[in-house]
Amino acid sequence: MEKINKVKKFFKKNNIDGYIVPKNDEFFGEYIPENKDRLRYLSNFSGSYGFALILNNENYLYVDGRYSLQAKIQSGNYLKIKTIPEELPFHVLKNKKIKIGFDPKLFTKKTLNIFFNKTKCIFLPINKNLIDNIWSRNKGSNNQKFYTLPEQSVGHNYKQKINRIISEMIKKKCDLQFITAGENIAWLLNVRGRDVKYSPVPNGYILIDKKKNIDFFCDIKKITSKLKKKLSLVNFIDIKKTDLNLLKKTGNKTIIDKNTCSVYFENILKKNNKIVNEEDPIYMLKSVKSKNEIKNIKQAHIYDGAALTKFLFWIKKNYQTKNVTEISASNKLYNFRKKNKKFKFLSFPTISGTGPNGAIIHYKATKKSNRKLKKGDVYLVDSGGQYNFGTTDVTRTISLQTNDKNIKNIFTRVLKGHIAVANFKLKKNTSGSDIDHEARKYLKQINLDYAHGTGHGVGYFLNVHEGPQAISRNNQINFKAGMIVSNEPGYYKKNKFGIRIENLIYVKKNNKNLSFDNLTMAPIDKDFIDQSILNKNEIRWLNNYHKSVFTNLKGFMNKIEISELKQACSAI
Repeated sequence: MEKINKVKKFFKKNNIDGYIVPKNDEFFGEYIPENKDRLRYLSNFSGSYGFALILNNENYLYVDGRYSLQAKIQSGNYLKIKTIPEELPFHVLKNKKIKIGFDPKLFTKKTLNIFFNKTKCIFLPINKNLIDNIWSRNKGSNNQKFYTLPEQSVGHNYKQKINRIISEMIKKKCDLQFITAGENIAWLLNVRGRDVKYSPVPNGYILIDKKKNIDFFCDIKKITSKLKKKLSLVNFIDIKKTDLNLLKKTGNKTIIDKNTCSVYFENILKKNNKIVNEEDPIYMLKSVKSKNEIKNIKQAHIYDGAALTKFLFWIKKNYQTKNVTEISASNKLYNFRKKNKKFKFLSFPTISGTGPNGAIIHYKATKKSNRKLKKGDVYLVDSGGQYNFGTTDVTRTISLQTNDKNIKNIFTRVLKGHIAVANFKLKKNTSGSDIDHEARKYLKQINLDYAHGTGHGVGYFLNVHEGPQAISRNNQINFKAGMIVSNEPGYYKKNKFGIRIENLIYVKKNNKNLSFDNLTMAPIDKDFIDQSILNKNEIRWLNNYHKSVFTNLKGFMNKIEISELKQACSAI
């Protein structure tokens, strides 16, 4: 509360009555360095998405359904927690005519419109961030170099990709495109970096014109002579000179990305150019993986599945005799992954939750919350790895000799939903919203549901959450061959347990037909299955899936593990 009050002291000086603090930094990625996590500094909230609205007399933290429980625990003492989309800032601000400040480098016009457009408030850009006024910290320096992916790892070279972008610009009769999403820069140039912890994203901005002039604004210290040579079409410029260079552009029809172009940069470009404010076409191009990329991703999932499966066997054998906690289990899984030389780093912080902690959807074990794995509990582990040729994300829910019939019933209904997604008959115009209700159907029969989408897109050695495709109530993007999405229905009983079964699947083309095919290779815990509520087709799906898991993973197992794998993958 003390920090919030310190921020409020700057209200009068800036002639404002409120201030918005987002989770993101100026690059709008999912993960940000600790020294840029202003929301966590102010509120103690550590989730990956949310924003605070600080007013003179009230303080609010807005999060989505994944984080409602977590936000109450971490920040509920000094902020009122609001869950979006059910509760929006409009409800709090609708009768107010006040001035609210924001950092224009940390907000897009799209975000401001979604959350604040129906209010009568005036929104004032304040270039000096108010949190930075009270937060003295070591900014640190990260000098890890950018690098290009090997040719055998990518679908198309960067010159081909640039030609595709320029042809999109010409179609739209535009002169310039300002690319502000690091993931899109990574895709365009086949470049990766280590600017954030879990994603190999190179932070920066690209300005490209239809004559193939490409300016890449970035930290010049991260550019090697080898990279310059490989990317001969690219002109590298110090990121501190971005605004000066943008100001020089005049009379151009310029595409900016409504998802990641800040109000700050949009205002600069708007001065002398006509803005075309839409979604960067790279998102859609990037979502469709090439045949070569799919082949590589399959290999990454086999390596990853072998590590996870060894871990699952280890848990079942050791949780009672060794003092296994959520944190030590998470570390053990990391060590299994690390044994494979192709593994680079985790794709997100591992969710390792047992008993009531499993009910917190994006739980992160701390010294204070760390629970021991106990007989009778439900253990949920959601984790993933980054490989030079793929990104993985998988959840398994493990029975620690749980005999509760109700839990088995719920687990089996989650599994039925998972299978319904995997078997969904795709048409040319199928979108995620068409599939989402199928995943929930069997839970809804007993009046249960879950507060998150059923699936998100995944990048190619990039972000673990990457659209535009998703399986959710409102997603209207049509699935295309080569797209990857997660399949992860679940159920969470507050203060009791959490259940989720997650595989990554991709859209496969057979002749003219599209279907989903599994990428993830790890057994689903049969100890939790109530066979009596599975039909013949579902049993056939499970047996075929386990047959595939056994075939793909047996070569990585020692003698004891082979016998455990046989048991885990045996037909029901």
